[in-house]
Amino acid sequence: MTTPTALPIDALLVGPVALLPDGRSRSGIRKTATADALWLSPTGLQGDAQADLRVHGGVEKAVHHYPREHYAGWASVSHPSELLTHAGAFGENVSTTGWDESTVCIGDVVQLGDARVQVSQGRQPCWKRDAHFGVPGMAREMQARGCTGWYYRVLEPGWVRAGAMATRVERPHPDWPLSRLIALLFSRDARFVPEWEEAAALPALAERWRVTFRKRLDAGRVEDWEPRLRAPASDT
Repeated sequence: MTTPTALPIDALLVGPVALLPDGRSRSGIRKTATADALWLSPTGLQGDAQADLRVHGGVEKAVHHYPREHYAGWASVSHPSELLTHAGAFGENVSTTGWDESTVCIGDVVQLGDARVQVSQGRQPCWKRDAHFGVPGMAREMQARGCTGWYYRVLEPGWVRAGAMATRVERPHPDWPLSRLIALLFSRDARFVPEWEEAAALPALAERWRVTFRKRLDAGRVEDWEPRLRAPASDT
């Protein structure tokens, strides 16, 4: 089956920072679909917010795109949830059907409505996803399955709305589907060292991911994922 180079935006989603169901953590993960045209600036969509700007948002993670087809897999595995009945459950800003991590490459340039964006990296799921769904270990499962979605940097700001087209207009790194990079990032297998070196040199890859691969090469080991995947202990 041929992957389409253009497809409609099924839903455009934004949301404020709010408390998660655990009652103690704040996140911008829950998004709501809007029919309005929204301005996409270099730092994100009008009306969208992130709680921890150290690790979320910014120019390399201005927009999060998540494939709608992943939802059926999540629901069928072990996570039936009201959240999975509509787009926005994974904190995505853009929902489409027809592209996934195996058919999108790092560096792909996409005309997104009137804006132009570029695939910069995948997502590194954290423990707040567990709190959001009330399912311990969901972030680990997302990492293991590689169904993380991807982020865009904004090359040209513009208006975006649901129903507009997402059209791939450039593909500078056809040998680097996002699924390959995600597998490399989430592997501890030393056989991948040569590919870590290649990934660290990819100009379209977000600097934070390139730094991660370079640090692995320098240290000869993979970084500790536990602080990202495990919720901090409660103060009470």
